[in-house]
Amino acid sequence: MLDDTLTRVSWRARPRSFVALMSLYESNFIRLGWLAGGLCRLEGGHRSQVAGDCDLLLTVTGRSPYTTTANLTYVLPEAAGAVAYPDMRLCIYHDAHLVEAQDWAAGHGQPVLKALRMAAERELDQRWARNMMLNKWLEYCAERGHRFSTATRVTVAD
Repeated sequence: MLDDTLTRVSWRARPRSFVALMSLYESNFIRLGWLAGGLCRLEGGHRSQVAGDCDLLLTVTGRSPYTTTANLTYVLPEAAGAVAYPDMRLCIYHDAHLVEAQDWAAGHGQPVLKALRMAAERELDQRWARNMMLNKWLEYCAERGHRFSTATRVTVAD
């Protein structure tokens, strides 16, 4: 298993710089790999179920020779029905071994996520906010025991 703590970061990389952001994308690739294994082989939808945690859904939405787009979200139980949250759109760059969180839910009911989104004004800051959130979330999901495999495959309508 790859360990993102061993990822070399350029000595020129400053926090919140573009170079450091690319290192964060590389860490996202490694952490998503912890959950899903070979990212270039991902297809369809997957549901990971772990006792004591919400279901985690990964749905491939597009594929090209060098990239895969996917949605990653929790299914949160609510009185009015299940809610997909934070509903992140990911782009997996297979040739560069990077994963970028390109977008997340349009509105946030959680105060911490709402504050994080409001504080990110510049494009670089917005990318940092989304991808730091993804990075920590992937680590959390892996620690909780979430995994995607052929056994977790579901129909996309599920």
